[in-house]
Amino acid sequence: MSKRSRPCARTGSRSPDSVASTETIEIDRVSQIFPTREGGSSWALRDVSLTVARGEFVCLIGPSGCGKTTLLQLVAGFLQPTAGTVRLGGRPVGPPGPDRGMVFQEYALFAWMTARQNIEFGLRMQSVGRAERRERSSAALARVGLTRAADRYPHELSGGMRQRVAVARALINRPRVLLMDEPFAAVDAMTRATLQEDLLALWQDAGVSVMFVTHNIDEAVFLAQRVVVMGAHPGSVRSEVRIDAAYPRHRGSAAFAELYAEVGRRLEHGVEQPV
Repeated sequence: MSKRSRPCARTGSRSPDSVASTETIEIDRVSQIFPTREGGSSWALRDVSLTVARGEFVCLIGPSGCGKTTLLQLVAGFLQPTAGTVRLGGRPVGPPGPDRGMVFQEYALFAWMTARQNIEFGLRMQSVGRAERRERSSAALARVGLTRAADRYPHELSGGMRQRVAVARALINRPRVLLMDEPFAAVDAMTRATLQEDLLALWQDAGVSVMFVTHNIDEAVFLAQRVVVMGAHPGSVRSEVRIDAAYPRHRGSAAFAELYAEVGRRLEHGVEQPV
């Protein structure tokens, strides 16, 4: 994600109603229960229903323990729900696959592989030929502004550069869905702002659906078309806020401040309110 990349100007944000009507992701009355050390059980999620339209950018926000990461893992296929159904394009979600790209907070790069090798890893697992892997990884590296870092190892890269590699690795498979679990939490504030802007540019270019977990209200309002507010004990969807603001968004504007305050109120009250 090059610093030269910026979200393109729009006359208004794309609302879910303006994209294709078929939901890419359907989470239908999903509950997730985990066993406890004491031999009991704990509700990570209880009766959660949520849809994400094709090409929509949705942020999940809420306190620790409200099941945000669990929800991403269910969509990714790392977990199977205790009850309910997760569907992608109308079909129940199966094991992890290239149609769902996952980006973690801690980069999750292979230390013994270069940036290019990390990006190509998924293609190798799919038995994609060397020439095609090279072509696609070169395009991915250019897309995130890391062409000159192709042969560097993770320890030779800054935190922001490592996260760019992780994003490129997810996008190279041309996924329908990009799942991001607090991907910018580990970088400094200036790098985080740049990565946010670059992510918006990539999203608008690739047209993928994005589910983005964050604890940061500012980040959610800056990025999302819709903010889903979750509550804990048990994890559930408490409210939603539509972010009807044009891109690029300006943090100093009165509209941004109003949306920030609205999301903050939903988090503080933790109860359902009219959307």
